Amino acid sequence: MGKPRSGLIWLQNPKVPQLLSDLATGRIPLTHEGLHAVPSWRTAAYLRDLLMTCGVLPTIDKQLVGYETWLHRRLADLGDADSPCVRLLRQFAVWYQLPGLRAKATTRPLTPSHRQFASDQLTQAQAFLGWLQQRGHTLAQATQADLDAWHATHNDHQRRCLRAFLRWAMRTGRLPRLKLPPLPVRRAAPITQHRRLELLGQVLTDEDRPLRSRVAACLMLLFAQPATRIVRLTIDDITRADDGQVFIRFGEPATPVPEPFATLLLQATAQRDNLQTATNPGARWLFPGRRAGQPLHVSHLTELVRDLGIPALAGRTAALRQLVLQVPAPVVAQALGYHHNTTTRVATEAGTPWSRYASGDHSRWSST
Repeated sequence: MGKPRSGLIWLQNPKVPQLLSDLATGRIPLTHEGLHAVPSWRTAAYLRDLLMTCGVLPTIDKQLVGYETWLHRRLADLGDADSPCVRLLRQFAVWYQLPGLRAKATTRPLTPSHRQFASDQLTQAQAFLGWLQQRGHTLAQATQADLDAWHATHNDHQRRCLRAFLRWAMRTGRLPRLKLPPLPVRRAAPITQHRRLELLGQVLTDEDRPLRSRVAACLMLLFAQPATRIVRLTIDDITRADDGQVFIRFGEPATPVPEPFATLLLQATAQRDNLQTATNPGARWLFPGRRAGQPLHVSHLTELVRDLGIPALAGRTAALRQLVLQVPAPVVAQALGYHHNTTTRVATEAGTPWSRYASGDHSRWSST
């Protein structure tokens, strides 16, 4: 007997029929908010994806709803909703975090890192309020000495995560105007151009490694694409001109794909994984996931690339550095989906001859 399709495995879970029954009878409202309170978040997430795919629930950003669900549970776990600490955290999340996440989601899909960072922000805000309480201070009574002491005794990630809460609290009058200690600038050192080309050659020629892993790695090493963007690519983003030239769309205009990667990319569009599941048979994603309407998870794709021995961040940094040495930074930004400030900074660091190139409409550019 063959292996059950992954969607059918989920339907055999007794929690799914029970949840469907609760939704059908109205015990749980058939809304996104109603699903937030379902005890089994995995079951709720699976069913939510199906209901959005079928049009029963309105489509909303997966990472946004994931954070809303987490927030609902986190605040409920804190207990007394009227305590000053819980009120502050709820206000920060509802008035600052959620509007920012929703605004971002209207321009492009949120990534798991967006959701994780928002969760870490709230966690560190809660930790900071508890730390102040141990020192006998409320947030409104915090001093510069408190702030300096906290920064001196916590790591870089904790300091960065707390930043937004502190700024919001000062801006809204909940915290005295204090000086935030500076944070060190973090940048990954790129690999050399020789090493990047060496890795690219290995990935292109090693036919014993998984096809989708090789394609993902090439997108990083050739076009400096992060995993968060790679998983959002669809087969509609890949086109072929009458003369046989393959293009891929990261921004505007579409970018030419050189051989032999063009052949590998077309092969990947015809041999995609996870199309045999009960929930994702018609997916347009270049890297389909197992859940209805969803691409491969970012962490999974990152792991696939890491298994090839590719240093993803260093490889992307090296690729971007080489691109801005060859093409003006504003053109690279527009074509590859980067913010122009990012490509301009990299170009300046690389000593590019294009430093005075004006931004504007560069839609006629194509790489060579």
